[in-house]
Amino acid sequence: MSQDTSSSTAYTASLHYDRRLYRQDIAGSMAHVRMLARQGIISKRDAQAIVKGLADIQEEIRGGTFPWREDLEDLHMNVEARLSEKIGEPAGRLHTARSRNDQVSVDMRLYAKEAIRDTVARLRQLQQALLDQAERHREVILPGYTHLQRAQPVLLAHHLLAYFHMFQRDVERFQECYQRTDVLPLGSGALAGVPYPIDREFLARELGFARISDNSMDAVSDRDYLVEYLADAALCMAHLSRLAEELVLWSSQEFDFLRLDDRYVTGSSIMPQKRNPDFAELARGKTGRVYGHLLALLTVLKGLPLTYNRDLQEDKEGFFDTADTLHATLEVFAGMVSTARFNQGRMRQAAEESYVLATDLADYLVGKGVAFREAHGIVARLTSYAKEQDKRLHDLTLDEYHQFSPHFDEDVYKVTLESSVAARDVPGGTAPARVEEALANARALLKEGTSKATRGSGNTPLGRRKR
Repeated sequence: MSQDTSSSTAYTASLHYDRRLYRQDIAGSMAHVRMLARQGIISKRDAQAIVKGLADIQEEIRGGTFPWREDLEDLHMNVEARLSEKIGEPAGRLHTARSRNDQVSVDMRLYAKEAIRDTVARLRQLQQALLDQAERHREVILPGYTHLQRAQPVLLAHHLLAYFHMFQRDVERFQECYQRTDVLPLGSGALAGVPYPIDREFLARELGFARISDNSMDAVSDRDYLVEYLADAALCMAHLSRLAEELVLWSSQEFDFLRLDDRYVTGSSIMPQKRNPDFAELARGKTGRVYGHLLALLTVLKGLPLTYNRDLQEDKEGFFDTADTLHATLEVFAGMVSTARFNQGRMRQAAEESYVLATDLADYLVGKGVAFREAHGIVARLTSYAKEQDKRLHDLTLDEYHQFSPHFDEDVYKVTLESSVAARDVPGGTAPARVEEALANARALLKEGTSKATRGSGNTPLGRRKR
């Protein structure tokens, strides 16, 4: 049976998704041709014509007038063909001392570097939103939970800062990923290097890379940095999904701890009273999508011999979709958190009408000389009794307390929500003084991160150093 040529070409084509690399591809080509002229490999006149032609092509793509040709499979061949149409014979010298293998690798590294910078900036925005809410609600008390059961009282600021630090670890992971991405592969050729006197250090400076790759075979086949980004993104989405779950729970009528802004809820097609937290729910769902892209790329890489294999074409769509998904989710969450309105009265009520002070009563007995395990048992029985009597612990009389231990005295009523959080006065605890320290540290972290981003490395968005 004969195979349709167009269908076979479509199977191997990547143009429909790799065209988004056009800025990186053109930047890499411009740097490459400048290096060729600088080294005397091609003439300066030809280099100038090529650079001018590439600049014109970039404007055509930006303006939507570029004549994309599906029969040319990918971005790189489209640009080369168009360059030939525009400047003629000199266009054929662009690919001197370069393979599509190191060309696509440098494109992806340039794109990944931009994506990482964007990811970190969006994470910082979400951290700022969490910090702003924490500072506005530094004295609000609510129940902390284990097993989704009310456990101990905490400050709302302390709770929000827990997510701040989750995302801080994400920031640090992406920053470390950036260091391993910031390696120039261009000059590696197809796999063995090139037989021309090229200057790779010049290329690194032109394109804003911190260093050049050490091994040409590894350079053209390495996709570890993409796996690392996907892994970091998967964990970041897990953190976002955890926050999403709390936003869903807390905005429910059962909790009523917060109200999401109208921009982040939707109505029901049949029930007019509904305010569905669809944005948070979608984030939970999109988390699995990002996990899938990580597993897909790991599977692509697991059986590949050195060096380049066409399987590596499958590295792009999952990466693009992951970055798009993560960035959109971070943007939504920054807005959703910053506009959320917390029901402070309901949070305190939930703490007061529960038995979150049980541990503090056990600690109270320890202060009277009772061993903790014995005190634990006493308070467990006391709490069961209070539940049976449908009473809060503070509603019990001293005589009722004495039924369980003679060590209880009038000062047991000094055990309050405020005394409970204040007692957790250890580094990392929920005591007000410790939370104030934590807020100051969080502000310093954000300020330091913003300062570093402002100083940067002197690179433009594509990595090329300003002159």
